[in-house]
Amino acid sequence: MKELTLLEQMILAAIVALKDNAFGVSIRKKVEKMTGKRLMYGTLYNALDQMLRKGFVTRTKGSTSTVRGGRPRIFYSLTASGKEALQHTYQLNRSIWESIPDFFGD
Repeated sequence: MKELTLLEQMILAAIVALKDNAFGVSIRKKVEKMTGKRLMYGTLYNALDQMLRKGFVTRTKGSTSTVRGGRPRIFYSLTASGKEALQHTYQLNRSIWESIPDFFGD
C-alpha cells in the first residue's frame, strides 16, 4: 500500500471528524484547528483531486443554495480504500513512535 503524505493524513482525518459536513471550507477549518497550520484552498483542492484519483475519497454534490449563487456544496467522504490507508498510516506512525520510547524521556 502506498503511504499517505502528511497533507493527505490531515485532510482524511478532518473528513472523518466532520462526518457528513465535510466540504472545502469546513475541511480547511478543521485542518487548521487540528494542526494550527493554515491550508491554502489551492493546496486543499489539489490534494482532494489527487485523493479522488487514488480512490481514497468520493465527492457528492449537495443541494443548491441562493446564498452561494445557486452552486451546490461539494461534500467529501472516505472510501473503503481511504479508510484502510488512514488506518495503515496510523498503525505505522504508532509503531514508529513506540519503537523509541526513550526519545520522550519515558
